[in-house]
Amino acid sequence: MNSKFYTTLLLCMLFTGIHLNAQNLKQVRTNVGLTYPLSSNWTNAPKDTNNFSLNMLAGVSAAERGVAIAGFTNIIHQNASGFQVAGFSNYIGQQASGTQVAGFMNTYKGGKGMAIAGFTNLSGGNSTGQISGFMNKSKDVYAVQLTGFINLAKTVKGMQIAFINIADTANLQIGIINLSKNGEKSLGLTIDENQTMMLTFRSGGNTLYGILGIGYNFKNKKDKYAYEAGIGAHLLEIRSFRLNAELTGGGLESFKRGDYTKSTLRIMPAYKITPALEIFGGPSLNFIQTSSEDGKRLTKHYLSSWNGNNNKNLYGFYIGYSAGIQLLF
Repeated sequence: MNSKFYTTLLLCMLFTGIHLNAQNLKQVRTNVGLTYPLSSNWTNAPKDTNNFSLNMLAGVSAAERGVAIAGFTNIIHQNASGFQVAGFSNYIGQQASGTQVAGFMNTYKGGKGMAIAGFTNLSGGNSTGQISGFMNKSKDVYAVQLTGFINLAKTVKGMQIAFINIADTANLQIGIINLSKNGEKSLGLTIDENQTMMLTFRSGGNTLYGILGIGYNFKNKKDKYAYEAGIGAHLLEIRSFRLNAELTGGGLESFKRGDYTKSTLRIMPAYKITPALEIFGGPSLNFIQTSSEDGKRLTKHYLSSWNGNNNKNLYGFYIGYSAGIQLLF
């Protein structure tokens, strides 16, 4: 083979490399427009990978590697990295490794990024973090799930914070109802100094747990129906003995005029009679606000009390107690 052949081969290789590189550069581009297909990428938008997208209504692309902004929705068929923000929703067909912010919903197959939505985040796979107003759903969570109502996950290596947290296993759950296979749940019966009996569900992990209860007051004539919700903590555990602290808010209702609300801090030593049965009891510090006649007569001795709203409301601090028994499962 002569030098002419090698020269021709080299030129062909250079031309092919330049051509392929031009194709790759063409894939990463900017897309600006109103909505698909009325944008700079026109009908090719679903096939393009962009490093910047700006659409007044809806943006459509194969992938995003930078910033994607849409007034209503971003529809990304494959992967997305960087930052995506939309007034209503972000849809990512594959992996999301950046940050997604949506007014209503983020949907993605999985990823290592953070999803923030006004209503819900839905991931079919893993997620680093999810923050929403109502619901988060993911397979595995490595940092945090934070929402107003419910978190759903398989494995949580960080924490879940919501009214309801559900996972197969979780490092830390902070909520009123916490359900996981490695957590503890109990159903208890409690009575306090005002003859209010509560049926209470407690659920959580090794340290923190949630409290939700309903009950009945045997002392009042009208304000008889009781409720409470709160957070508790296992402060100390030595074999069958535990020392718990609980902070709850609740009240008594007649579903008519007047109201009675109570905030309570309880210190409750507990002892396990059996691995599944525990008794507990201890003092409490209570703050009440009431405008009902039943509520004003319920407690006789206060540490401090005062009237408000033209003497219609009574406010006061007092010392009480609670005691009960619960079934652990």
